[in-house]
Amino acid sequence: MEAVTPAAGLVQPDVGDAHEDARGSPPAWRLLAVLCTLLGFGSISTDVYLPALPTMGLALHAGAGPMEWTVSSYLAGFSIGQLFWGPIGDRFGRKRPIAVGIALFVAGSAGCALSSSVGQIIASRVLQALGACAGVVLGRAIVRDLYAGDRAAQMLSTLMTVMGIAPLLGPIVGGQVLALAGWRAIFWLLVGVGVVIMAALVSIPETLPRERRSMVPPGRAIAQYFALLRDRRIVVPALAGGAFFAGSFAYVAGTPLAFITYHHVPPRYFGLLFGSGVAGIIGSNMINARLVARLGGRHMLRLGGVLAAAAGVVSAIVAMTDFGGLAGLAIALMAYLCASGLIMANSIAGAMTDFPDRAGAVSAIVGAIHYGSGMAGSAAVGLLADGTPRPLGLVIAAAGIACLASVACLRPGAVARRI
Repeated sequence: MEAVTPAAGLVQPDVGDAHEDARGSPPAWRLLAVLCTLLGFGSISTDVYLPALPTMGLALHAGAGPMEWTVSSYLAGFSIGQLFWGPIGDRFGRKRPIAVGIALFVAGSAGCALSSSVGQIIASRVLQALGACAGVVLGRAIVRDLYAGDRAAQMLSTLMTVMGIAPLLGPIVGGQVLALAGWRAIFWLLVGVGVVIMAALVSIPETLPRERRSMVPPGRAIAQYFALLRDRRIVVPALAGGAFFAGSFAYVAGTPLAFITYHHVPPRYFGLLFGSGVAGIIGSNMINARLVARLGGRHMLRLGGVLAAAAGVVSAIVAMTDFGGLAGLAIALMAYLCASGLIMANSIAGAMTDFPDRAGAVSAIVGAIHYGSGMAGSAAVGLLADGTPRPLGLVIAAAGIACLASVACLRPGAVARRI
């Protein structure tokens, strides 16, 4: 593999040498492992406790709606926090802000474990999210520091394929921890994850050299978001991914009720059913990683939009009619999630392609749009909750159609452009 140095436009050996070179590049497996964990913080922090939502609701005397707001509040903090970390990362480098974010994540996870009310859980989840999003937004910026264009999309797909193991195993692990030690132990487990990744962060190099760092004060950089938000090259692909994210997090917030409460799936088996959708995400990311360099990101994004819209409509029909029961709903939702690999990496890479010197800020905008949309999707499921899967199906259908509409607004050459 080869990596492009954005500043000079030169091609140099990949960072995947067997040993660290004179510039301090780590072995490929180490960088891959750290980046996968950083980019996976969003799913790690949520998927692992999903099987415990009904149990937590009973213990904290809260209904399905308030418990689903523990997902939405996390997404709100995740969305807003990225706007803060992006300029910070462009000004001070990637590693130190990530370390501060991980410390906040550990504090928020401990707060969740010690909470005695759903309100305390929500507040701790916001703190947890404000910390976790530093790893996500700056992890994407690290990828952009090292790669460009469709190569960046390919690398993001590869990372998403590997980090797909986290949401695949998360609910399974969470279900077992719930059965063995109770729901609070799940959050103590997340504290341990934060401590481990903090230690691993020491082993990777800083990817943003001082000469390429922004001299704009973070406060002014945040104000400059408004200028970036007027650029179609950023906003349109970001909106396509954001619309899809609304459906994805509707799935995250709504499936515990749909599978466990409505279809009576035992919590310890929820992870296996949830994992079927995640398997679709992994498979589609593998396909995108193989085809995007040949077909281009715009074409793959268009295919993803069509799949998301079609699967979303089918999901709504199945949820409204109960056609096929549990199996019918699970298959329809899996089909929707299969569009993830075709949409998310190409949405992110497409928005960041033309802005190598503002990678942190643009990554923050993309992340804020994505997770803000995810918050709206999960919140909608909570607000519309009626004890059935119908709200879940309707929100996913609306998200899929909105994703396709956003893809249709892409200009020729957008996303597929190579640097």
